[in-house]
Amino acid sequence: MIIHDSIRLETVAGRPSFHDITDNIKAIVDQNSITDGIIVISSSHTTCSLFFDEDMHDRNYFGDDFLHVDIAKMMDKIAPPMKSEGDYHSPGEKHIEFGLNLGDSEFPPEKWTMLNTDAHLKSSLFGSNSMTLIIKDKKILLGKLGKVFFVDWDQLRERNRNINIILLGEKNG
Repeated sequence: MIIHDSIRLETVAGRPSFHDITDNIKAIVDQNSITDGIIVISSSHTTCSLFFDEDMHDRNYFGDDFLHVDIAKMMDKIAPPMKSEGDYHSPGEKHIEFGLNLGDSEFPPEKWTMLNTDAHLKSSLFGSNSMTLIIKDKKILLGKLGKVFFVDWDQLRERNRNINIILLGEKNG
C-alpha cells in the first residue's frame, strides 16, 4: 500500500523556526493502520531541514528547546544572518530578477525577501530535506527519546510550509 499525506506548518519570523513533528507523523501512521513498512518525510523548501534528535525539555521565553537554540547559535557562527545585500555573493542580479517575476503570494515581489542566503547555506550544511523511518508492529522505530524535527532557517518572515509524507507498507486488516 502507498499513501500520500502532508503536514502544514506556520513558521515564525526573526529566528529559525523549529517544530516537533513527531506526533503528526505518528498520527498519520495510526490513521492509516500501517503495521509494517516505512514512512518517508520530505520538504521541498530549500531553506529548511528535517532532523532526528531528542527533546531537551527546557525552553527559552519564546518556547524554543534549548538544544535548538544551541543549534541555531552554532549555525549563525558558520553562516551569519544576512542583514543587507552584499553580505554574501548571492543573490545576484539574475536571481533577484527571477524572484521578482515569480508572482507567488509566498514570495512578495520585494528584493529584501530574497536576502536569505544564510538560510540556504544552513540548510545545505545542516542537511536533510528528507528522512526515512521504519514502521514495525504499528510503531515508528524512534527509540525511547527520538523525535523528528523540522526547522526553517529563513528568518525574514513568517511562512506556510508543507512537509510531504509517503507511507509504504502493509495495512492492518
